Amino acid sequence: MKIGQLKPARGATHPKKRRGLGPASGLGGTAGKGHKGQKARAGKGSKVPGWFEGGQMPIQRRIPKRGFHNPGRVEYQPVNVGSLGTFSAGAKVDRASLHQKRLIGHGDRPVKLLGEGEITLALQIAVDAASATARQKIEAAGGSLTLPEVRTRRVRGEKKVKHAHAEGAPVRGRKPKHTERH
Repeated sequence: MKIGQLKPARGATHPKKRRGLGPASGLGGTAGKGHKGQKARAGKGSKVPGWFEGGQMPIQRRIPKRGFHNPGRVEYQPVNVGSLGTFSAGAKVDRASLHQKRLIGHGDRPVKLLGEGEITLALQIAVDAASATARQKIEAAGGSLTLPEVRTRRVRGEKKVKHAHAEGAPVRGRKPKHTERH
């Protein structure tokens, strides 16, 4: 058998329903759209969103709203200092190694080190955040803790820092002036 000879099994496909082709089509009169109403119309009137309730107060507005969901919240994966005993002395502990030892569930989400438990090993730890007690316990054991640089926001009214472009390099997002063309 060749690839050009492949076809669906008998009965697996059926011809497309051709609407509005007179009384003999089996869809005569209403063309399979039922009788009258907003969804039977041609054009824009037939494209009604699935959540539309005919002018009745929609469910997303009828249900009371409670609480607040902060879209900017950073969801950390917690790791306790006591669970780092599985590493050997002097080992580098980062997100990848924690994920490999199954101490965290996701290798691409931020990690926070908490101070629960005891540690006696001197480890080189690089995580996204750490509590004050975790930092004290690691430094007391002779280890080091590296955290990413804190990103600060611009003070209101302060100008943005513009980066200089290399001479002759094209500047993205800007049309060339009429003198720069060709």
